[in-house]
Amino acid sequence: MKPVLGVIPARGGSKGIPDKNVRPLAGRPLISYAADAARASGVIDRLILSTDSERIAELGRSLGIEVPFLRPPELARDDTPMVPVLEHAVTKVEETGWSPAVVVLLQPTAPLRQPRHLVAALQLLQRGDCDSVVSVVRVPDHFAPHFVFRIVDGRLARFLPGGEHITRRQDVVPAYSRDGTVYAVLRDVLMKQHTLHGEACCPLILRCEESVNLDTWEDWKRAEQLLRTVSAADNGRQASR
Repeated sequence: MKPVLGVIPARGGSKGIPDKNVRPLAGRPLISYAADAARASGVIDRLILSTDSERIAELGRSLGIEVPFLRPPELARDDTPMVPVLEHAVTKVEETGWSPAVVVLLQPTAPLRQPRHLVAALQLLQRGDCDSVVSVVRVPDHFAPHFVFRIVDGRLARFLPGGEHITRRQDVVPAYSRDGTVYAVLRDVLMKQHTLHGEACCPLILRCEESVNLDTWEDWKRAEQLLRTVSAADNGRQASR
């Protein structure tokens, strides 16, 4: 199922955390985490950065990431979906005569991503019984859909029909949430069906403690703490050898 294209999307107009894609996280540029995981995994044949910002492009090049084009402004708005961004990236690289069989989305906002996550995702895809792989984490049972409410005309109503019959945590059907660490999809599914999920999407289940998605400053602080803890542990192991 080769070759595999890895795409790091990093537009210049981030709002929740301004300039997050060039901001240092635990002493390193945010986009470097995605690039390092991709290289160390050994499963990405070509790694590119998709950005509309020359500043981010320059940083990417300094980190050894290929930046074969600048993304057009209409694909770098706040409300731009990810699928057309990836389709644009595939189209641009295919103009050079190189075509991927698999596209892997490497969002910089998942800095806890490990090489083994990418390896596991590609292994799932290579089994042949799915056309896409998405990483997920289990939703805590007390936030499971059967326990969740919505507000209708100022009154609480069960979010799911039948939720009133689920009273014990042990009876809850496990629910999972996409965490942004890995999306891997067959090229033809992306380009012809215009989706990252396909019709047979396999889950890559991650533990909550190895997952973070940088949407807020609180997420950023948690990620910094986790990364510094990992770095300190690694240094300790090196010193004891």
